[in-house]
Amino acid sequence: MSNDINNQFTNPPSANGALVADHQGAVAPRQPSYGQLGDYMGGGEGGGGGGDELTIDLRDYWRTIVKRKWMILSFVASSLVFGAAYTLMQQPLYTSTVRLQVDQNTVEVVEQGNIMKRAGGVGRKFLITQYKLIESKMMAERVVALLGLSENEDFLNSRGGSLRGSLSTAIRGILGATGEAGNTPPDKKLIASQLVLERRTVTPVRGSILVDINYTDPQPRRAQKITGAYADAFIAANVDKRFQANASARIFLEDKIAQLKLRLRYSETALLDFAKKEQIIATTEKTSIAENNLAAANAALGELTRDRIKKEQLWKQAQSGKAVNLSQLRTSQNLGTLQEKRDTLTTEYREKLETFKPEYPGMIEIRNKIAQIDRHIKAELTRGRETLKADYEAALTQEAEMEARIDELKVAALDLKQRSIQYNILKREVDTNRELYNSLLRRFKEVDVAAGAGTNNIFVIDRANMPTSPSSPKLLKSLLLFFALGLGSGFVAAFLLEHLDDTVHTVEELHALSHLTTLGIIPRVQANSTVEDEFADPRSPLSEAYRSLATSLQLATESGLPKVLSVTSAGPNEAKSTTAIALAKHFAAMDMRVLLIDADLRKPSLHEKFLVQNTVGLSNYLTGSCEPQAAMQATQTPNLALMCSGPLPPNAADLLGGNKLFSLLSSGLTVFDFIIIDGPPVLGLADAQLLSNAASATIFVA
Repeated sequence: MSNDINNQFTNPPSANGALVADHQGAVAPRQPSYGQLGDYMGGGEGGGGGGDELTIDLRDYWRTIVKRKWMILSFVASSLVFGAAYTLMQQPLYTSTVRLQVDQNTVEVVEQGNIMKRAGGVGRKFLITQYKLIESKMMAERVVALLGLSENEDFLNSRGGSLRGSLSTAIRGILGATGEAGNTPPDKKLIASQLVLERRTVTPVRGSILVDINYTDPQPRRAQKITGAYADAFIAANVDKRFQANASARIFLEDKIAQLKLRLRYSETALLDFAKKEQIIATTEKTSIAENNLAAANAALGELTRDRIKKEQLWKQAQSGKAVNLSQLRTSQNLGTLQEKRDTLTTEYREKLETFKPEYPGMIEIRNKIAQIDRHIKAELTRGRETLKADYEAALTQEAEMEARIDELKVAALDLKQRSIQYNILKREVDTNRELYNSLLRRFKEVDVAAGAGTNNIFVIDRANMPTSPSSPKLLKSLLLFFALGLGSGFVAAFLLEHLDDTVHTVEELHALSHLTTLGIIPRVQANSTVEDEFADPRSPLSEAYRSLATSLQLATESGLPKVLSVTSAGPNEAKSTTAIALAKHFAAMDMRVLLIDADLRKPSLHEKFLVQNTVGLSNYLTGSCEPQAAMQATQTPNLALMCSGPLPPNAADLLGGNKLFSLLSSGLTVFDFIIIDGPPVLGLADAQLLSNAASATIFVA
């Protein structure tokens, strides 16, 4: 093949133009659509990375977690170890609880022998006030005084059970040392009260009037005693407050009751005198005799009207000739008997009609009997109609008489109402005075009972229990908390490092950053295989991927496959040369004359892959030491020629930037159908940019 190549370069066909000695300024033809390379695959405006920001979905998060899994696990493990050590080093604390019921209304002596009066509803403000009273410093001081905690040195020295307690002990020690220096002893009551407040918690039971008072202490028995003392102190404080309020309330109520008693007596006397004068007698508190009579007459009129309407309907039905269907007439014994006889004769007539003719004497006799019975039924119905008419007329008369009676009663009732205006005024005054008097009297008795018996609206539902197991620290709960903390810290650190990592991991990220269209995706070769083995198998994933890439190149521009293609990458070891060789072999197998040029004049590799000498190559031609055909070598692949890099020059960028490269590509297209340039990486070098400028299109391998 080397001879053929030499002949083609020395004696090119005249139809393609002669090969001149110096191709100064000759440039390889640039594809008109190179700017839209790969638009058919979704490039251009829609596929060129319209957004400036990376799209992150759940797969990105999962990839980050898998990538940084060891760091996340180290955070979790460290957090668990620290949490376990911290938990096991803490002093065990015991919590005792007492449950109270807080009622807004107190115990009262009421009607029907009930001793407890149910509250209509406890206001939210009232409950919040009670909770704040329990949490107040005053309540803690009452507990300290009740149990003598200010003189209990063991209690005062029990602050160091937690981190906060240790800090408080240290601060108290400093303050104590300062007090000794200033001859001012520490206030033990204040210290004990503060310690009680720190260890006490108040927890309202949601949706109820119950409240839990919890106290935590290193000693379970002392926790129970202080919790019970808290309930007793709160109840005692509530009773004291009621005693103070009842003393002034009782004096006020006694004076008001005496005044209302006189007013009620005068108003009842005036009401009785007026009723005697006007002859007004009330059967109940709201109605009089006249009104009761009128109501009874109206009720009777309603019954008479309903009876009259019913009888009127029956009479109208009888007049319309449908009386035979009325249930009142059917209940008549004579009518029922006649109807049964007629049905019997009719049935007998129909049965004999199948045997005898209608003119048969027996048949005529039956018809006569039926006719006679019909006359009797008609007479019976006539008597029924007359009875219905008489009933209707009697009901109409009774209704008219009752209406006249009602008119008389209305006149009497209106006259009574006119005379009862002043009576009602006096009666309302009596009712008001009586209601006020009874209310104040009942309230006075409540105050009297409360003052004498010490009633209370706070009740102990569950007394303080003796803790049998520590409430803290909880090893499992603490480990779960530190596990969540470690896991969260690991996630934050992983995503922070991932955010700071500017390495491109996916095709989508590369597409969004470069705004270039993806022509193909090449799979990584497995560890148990080599690139040569994959290329030897035409059905391997690597071979299929490069065939797909070659197809994409053929459809990349409007004019098809670019004539001169440059292959480069961001850095070394990214399969740039492998891609160039695979494309060259693919198009050579399609009966295209392909020239593969190793333009990496700094670290060439194609001569090693093709197992040829690199004594003469591109550098020799660019320096003018040889002709193009002398720098080319035949390969074992038909239709594929190779131009190695040649000796490495000290000024690679200067050689590639000259006109000799353009002349090589221009003259090479007269002999070859497709030229592939294997260029150096882009980062840190200008060689790739010079080669890309000379080529029709450039493939960037990542």
